[in-house]
Amino acid sequence: MKVFSEFKKFIARGNVIELAVAVVMGAAFNSIVTSVVNDLVTPLLSIFIGGIDFSALAITLGSGPDAARLTYGNLIGAVIHFLIVAIVAFLTIKAYNSFTKKEEEAKPSRKCEYCDSPITASAVRCPNCTTILDESAVPEAVR
Repeated sequence: MKVFSEFKKFIARGNVIELAVAVVMGAAFNSIVTSVVNDLVTPLLSIFIGGIDFSALAITLGSGPDAARLTYGNLIGAVIHFLIVAIVAFLTIKAYNSFTKKEEEAKPSRKCEYCDSPITASAVRCPNCTTILDESAVPEAVR
């Protein structure tokens, strides 16, 4: 019964549910990417390399109808498929990082040497003790 209780806690955590949704979305996205590779990218690439159909590229080992075939054309399609998924993942992470980077810039990056309170790197005065931190950055009229 204890194992069931622990399993229930494990499943109820948000990370597991988010991961399950991500796997389902990834599987659905896989069929779209496969279609893009097979129906759009591969035919366009074959135009540039002389009309070669990648799915027909194979090396036959032996002779006869039952001879083994190494279909390296399918490997080329799989590599293209992987590269498209990698590019989409890279662009998604890059977009995510651009949104989170703005929040990180506002975080304090140093401490006031007088009162030890956190302040941003561009601060001229400490917001806590009002000590002037950079004398040269303060205009004469304000001093």
